[in-house]
Amino acid sequence: MERHIPTERPERVIDAHLHFQPKNPHFDAIARTAGHENTAAHLERAYLENAVEHGVVMGNRELVKAWREYPPTLSFCAGVHQHALEPENREAALEACESQLSNPQCVGIKLYAGYCAVPLMDGAYIPYYELAERYGKPVAVHMGVTASPRALLKYCHPLLIDEAATRFPRVRFVMCHFGNPWLMDAAAVLEKNDNVAADLSGLLSGRVDLDEYRVRLGGYMDQLRTWVAYVERYDAFMFGTDWPLVNLSEYIAFICELVPREHWDDVFYGNARRVYLSAG
Repeated sequence: MERHIPTERPERVIDAHLHFQPKNPHFDAIARTAGHENTAAHLERAYLENAVEHGVVMGNRELVKAWREYPPTLSFCAGVHQHALEPENREAALEACESQLSNPQCVGIKLYAGYCAVPLMDGAYIPYYELAERYGKPVAVHMGVTASPRALLKYCHPLLIDEAATRFPRVRFVMCHFGNPWLMDAAAVLEKNDNVAADLSGLLSGRVDLDEYRVRLGGYMDQLRTWVAYVERYDAFMFGTDWPLVNLSEYIAFICELVPREHWDDVFYGNARRVYLSAG
């Protein structure tokens, strides 16, 4: 089926949330569903075709002291998985995270709330907030629905960021996926806390025909648009894809429909540059 893609597009884009695991069969299959290939070369071409100047990889491998190496168009957040939070691993994982933060390509820390059955204000997480404050880099937190049925939603509700943001006011927190589907609660957290931003990644998956989608799920799009507008802080939202989950060109068009034209440059580019690439 031929898909209609609007011709008016952002002039420059930063992808503030992607996953980068070439040769991973799971991600290979996801990429094919979205009309892409899970390779570095294909991602580079897709970025070039869509004016994406840079991408921020959400760390999806275990913490190690050795520096990660990514293509120059990518930065990354060091991922803190369940293994790092176990008592016997905490000291080594924290040292490894600090090593990663000293890497110029490392622009923050990523927490996998929900996938990790640990409350955000648990003592296992506190040293990571302190590290982020010391290095002046943000903490991105998975919020909202999970990809695994074994994850626990009670640990990834957006209201849980409120206490962390309040206790650590000098740390910039990023609420991944705008806490979807708890949009009203996510908006309340963003409205209250100036040190919380949100990325708009992963709000749909696979291919999308926007004309058909408006008819079938127009109410969902209206809810997204309403709660983004409610916050009245377009400096708090960043474009992200959750690559390879979505078709890049189609997803840019989708987010364009949620954000007023006058705020495109901030949401698609400027905010991510300030939060991630100017950190430290």
